[in-house]
Amino acid sequence: MTSLRTLGSSDLQVFPLALGGNVFGWTADEETSFAVLDAYTAAGGNFVDTADSYSAWIEGHKGGESETIIGRWVRARGNRSDVVIATKVSQHPEYQGLTAANIKAAADASLRRLDTDYIDLYYTHFDKPEVPVEEIIGALDELVKAGKVRHIAASNISAERLQASLDFSDREGLARYVALQPHYNLVSRDTYEGPLQDLAAREGLAAVPYFALASGFLTGKYRPGTTVESARAGSAARHLESERGQKVLAALDEIAGAHEAPVATVALAWLAAQPTVTAPIASARTVEQLPALLGVGELRLTDGEVKQLTEASA
Repeated sequence: MTSLRTLGSSDLQVFPLALGGNVFGWTADEETSFAVLDAYTAAGGNFVDTADSYSAWIEGHKGGESETIIGRWVRARGNRSDVVIATKVSQHPEYQGLTAANIKAAADASLRRLDTDYIDLYYTHFDKPEVPVEEIIGALDELVKAGKVRHIAASNISAERLQASLDFSDREGLARYVALQPHYNLVSRDTYEGPLQDLAAREGLAAVPYFALASGFLTGKYRPGTTVESARAGSAARHLESERGQKVLAALDEIAGAHEAPVATVALAWLAAQPTVTAPIASARTVEQLPALLGVGELRLTDGEVKQLTEASA
């Protein structure tokens, strides 16, 4: 059984692969989403990541579709206490921004959709620099004190704003961010490495990277001359055009062959081996896509293999 990891300074114990809920209600209907969630938890998974805005970008959707499906699944399975649910605030069409009033209203709306009394991990989805960190942290702290949120986290935030938030929490004795959700993978390293990663390491924050597989590019299914039917095919295929993308694929192929493992598992294993990373996020449209993701819990790359991938992606 894959061992769970402690999420930063929190008391949350999480599986080393967070299941992305962005596809629920989008490219995976409710029945398929239930099947994916069932298979993930049956394999020992317990960390589900969503946002109040998923999937507002689809015509006819209003946001919250993913949360609603997760809420129905948890209710049907009666497993709320066994699952760590992470969701986010700031991007829902009806709850835009990070003012104190909006954070509280959005949290209540998420709780209703998730059909739960509490959110395990509540992220600010996109930082809003026009709102003082004091207002944001103050509102989040109230949610924690009310028992509606267990722990707080940040995503898409600058190192400067993150440091200011942590300093304010420490100074005032308020709820403190325990995790950071950065855009980070083998073909997008400068989106996290540097000041943000250094800050996370210094302050004991757990990194839970999104786009861990670069919209599917790091699964290895995008190759010269191939066509992939996917809603994200365009953003994934562009990596094929870069020299770095081709070098990364070649290194992944070699290491995957040595371990007899899927390319996606190796890409996730590199991410999991990076400083501060606790659990990469990856989503599965079908149950068949899950084993390659779940394998990150078992695959251990050698120092030489980690170095080979790091050099290929430089």
